[in-house]
Amino acid sequence: MNKAELVNAIAEKAGFTKVQAKNAIEAFMDVATDSLKKGEKVSLIGFGTFAVTKRAARKGRNPQTKKEMLIPAKNVVKFKASSELAATV
Repeated sequence: MNKAELVNAIAEKAGFTKVQAKNAIEAFMDVATDSLKKGEKVSLIGFGTFAVTKRAARKGRNPQTKKEMLIPAKNVVKFKASSELAATV
């Protein structure tokens, strides 16, 4: 499901217009992004939790040249599904 399909589904399910649904989704994405940038978790009870974790630097290999290279450390977003969601899926 892409963003346009999500907007349509939410508009239909919640009785919103497509514009209202799109605005709600974009507002959620903005708020969640800002919270994750601050290092906070975003928990949606019954759905799951988004959190930022630090990935350590590591050695990798360029598949074309077979040369070893250093992959730098970075922050990554991880999602952990709630037990409710996991049981449903």
